[in-house]
Amino acid sequence: MSTFLELGLKEPIIKALTHLGYEKPTVIQEKAIPQIISSTDDLKAFAQTGTGKTAAFSLPIIELLEASNNNVQAIILSPTRELAVQIGNNIKDFCKYIKDIRVTTVYGGSSIEDQIRSLKKGSQIVVGTPGRTVDLINRRALKLGNVQWLVLDEADEMLNMGFKDELDKVLEATPETKQTLLFSATFPREVESIARNYMTKPVEITSGQKNQGSDNVSHEYYSVTERTRYPALKRIADLNPNIYAIIFCRTRRETQEVADNL
Repeated sequence: MSTFLELGLKEPIIKALTHLGYEKPTVIQEKAIPQIISSTDDLKAFAQTGTGKTAAFSLPIIELLEASNNNVQAIILSPTRELAVQIGNNIKDFCKYIKDIRVTTVYGGSSIEDQIRSLKKGSQIVVGTPGRTVDLINRRALKLGNVQWLVLDEADEMLNMGFKDELDKVLEATPETKQTLLFSATFPREVESIARNYMTKPVEITSGQKNQGSDNVSHEYYSVTERTRYPALKRIADLNPNIYAIIFCRTRRETQEVADNL
């Protein structure tokens, strides 16, 4: 296995990785980082969640971008604001010892005016959810004419959540000469369509098997009515006394109602 230094990353990035506790690159990092650094070819990368995809696409971008250029050079799309915030924070950590690289994260549910002000100051890297990104493009607050890298992270999830029109809008707003980096855990037909329509002879790399979820995750579902939802949740908790759980809800109001009922 290679070291991060052997993958072609400069010393300030290595210093930040060491500070963060990174020791050796994961399989997807070992394959993706040198490929992105050494080539402008589009890239399709398949890896399960939790394999280090954020570092795999962001580290070579940090390595290559021009810190003296305040234009947006990389746009990274992710399906949820939680993931967008996580990616943005990770990239800021990776840039800890590099001057003048600015990262702006844009997503719904937060002040768009604050995000516009941040963009006006100049950001080389923008991380965002598809909906808010399109909103900022429509307001002419986010200009992607100088983008060199477009990253679609968790592309399958973005399509599952109905963001195809937004993805099309962002892709059309970027130069044809950009490098498109598509990272996905699975490869359904919709992702294949994005790759076919917006990528040019992409290089393909994999970590694990395609169209396979995480090895340590199993799925169960229960069909319940609106009226029996809370009793069902309580029953699940009662049957699993040592449960550690995250419950996702559609709205803030529902989130509070679930918490109150439990």
